[in-house]
Amino acid sequence: MAETQQRPEFYRFHQGEKILPFADDEYESRLAILRRSMADHGVDACLFTSMHCVAYYSGFLYCAFGRPYALVVTASESVTFSAGIDAAQPWRRCHGDNITYTDWQRNNYWRAIVSVTGTGKTIGFESDHLTLTQKALLDTFLSPAATVDMAPVSMRQRMHKSPAEIALIRAGAEVADVGGYAIRDAISAGQREIDIAMAGRDAMELEIARRYPDAEYRDTWVWFQSGINTDGAHNPVTGRRLEKGDILSLNCFPMISGYYTALERTLFIGTVDPDSLRIWEANVAAHEFGMSLLRPGVSCAEVTGEINRFFAERDLLQYRTFGYGHSFGVLSHYYGREAGLELREDIDTVLEPGMVISMEPMLTIPDGQPGAGGYREHDILVITEDGAENITGYPYGPDFNVVG
Repeated sequence: MAETQQRPEFYRFHQGEKILPFADDEYESRLAILRRSMADHGVDACLFTSMHCVAYYSGFLYCAFGRPYALVVTASESVTFSAGIDAAQPWRRCHGDNITYTDWQRNNYWRAIVSVTGTGKTIGFESDHLTLTQKALLDTFLSPAATVDMAPVSMRQRMHKSPAEIALIRAGAEVADVGGYAIRDAISAGQREIDIAMAGRDAMELEIARRYPDAEYRDTWVWFQSGINTDGAHNPVTGRRLEKGDILSLNCFPMISGYYTALERTLFIGTVDPDSLRIWEANVAAHEFGMSLLRPGVSCAEVTGEINRFFAERDLLQYRTFGYGHSFGVLSHYYGREAGLELREDIDTVLEPGMVISMEPMLTIPDGQPGAGGYREHDILVITEDGAENITGYPYGPDFNVVG
């Protein structure tokens, strides 16, 4: 018992130099905006538990592996909370303070958090991330006077990118182009999807390491699909071997310090039949039309409606599979989603300068029909004062993408 009593519930373990994706003033600016929102909502302390919010406000992108992590922001403090298994890495990679909780006693995580928040306060939290079990523990340990869902507030903040964020996203788009060219060079009949995907992934990871020598490298990936495997946008890579005449889908996703970018292109290997070419060219035309609509003052729903009409006039709307684009920032297929900035009928957000959004129409023609397969083009655009800037460089369309 004496040995148990001497073991700490939490402690600070700080060693090494801090290395962050952005300068300190970038994080201080984000926290200042958050603190104004906290004051407006009467929140004493925000408890962020999602990967995207912790990373956005602190720079630390955690690896949970079954353990809870958090960031607490008060009027004067910003503190990340991490498990002992990570030692000092979270402190080196976060803006502000870091507290390590121990695992010898259940719920030391919450004991560490209450040491910063105190009890009886108004606590902001993320209702779209905190589980019912963890919310019950929040209520037990923090005894809040009230709780406020701050997830929508944070999402709206994250939709507006700073110049530093746009610079990083622009670099990510350039890295995606590198992956696209590497994949194009690797395509030939008889090759497996997995082999071609690895060529693109390796090229992107090497390019990220060249551009950001002090970064942590994780989560960059490729979905390279062929034939029937192109029918879904998120279909995993397989060992299928490419055949002449196959429709191909190139999807490059470089991850830089939690920031996601993407390049997605339709290709054909060797030749493209007339029915497929007609569908492909129609989707390319919708892609170009959609990009022309992206400008300040137009709503996501309005853009969606215009592209819907474009496809309907060509009797293709029934083959659309999802919305026409989404926001970029701290997100990936594991975390994040600025759901308020998606090109869908039910999103009325108005585009503003500083937002970053994709245009990515996709048509899926069922197997057995002429032109069967999934067709998708994807470019990233930064909304400017008077329009939008396309920061994707890899060409789209039949002239460049009938290969192998």
